[in-house]
Amino acid sequence: MAQPMYIKFEVPAELANKALEALEMARDTGKIKKGTNETTKAIERGVAKLVIIGEDVNPPEIVAHMPSLCDEKNTPYIFVKKQVELGAAAGLSVGSGAAAIIEPGKGKELIDEVAQKVQALKK
Repeated sequence: MAQPMYIKFEVPAELANKALEALEMARDTGKIKKGTNETTKAIERGVAKLVIIGEDVNPPEIVAHMPSLCDEKNTPYIFVKKQVELGAAAGLSVGSGAAAIIEPGKGKELIDEVAQKVQALKK
């Protein structure tokens, strides 16, 4: 299967797992937005600290606008392989195309680390 065009960098599994862990921490101790629409609004409003996007979203057009929107708003974003993992980390019983961490809660250090490493991957 061909990679969607908008994925510009490969995310190591360990880093993707840390992003999901940060999402879980923020869900329990901070504030998150789940789903493509909520995540898009959070990015547009400039309140998203970290955006996590599912790579297997079908059709890919659903999340294709997010990387450029994140770049525009200077918001770090990361891809995870499966939207079911993303949904589970966000506390859903179904997959989620995207999620945004608004208030990091106890996950702040983890979020900062993920954001830093993602910036390095994109260069």
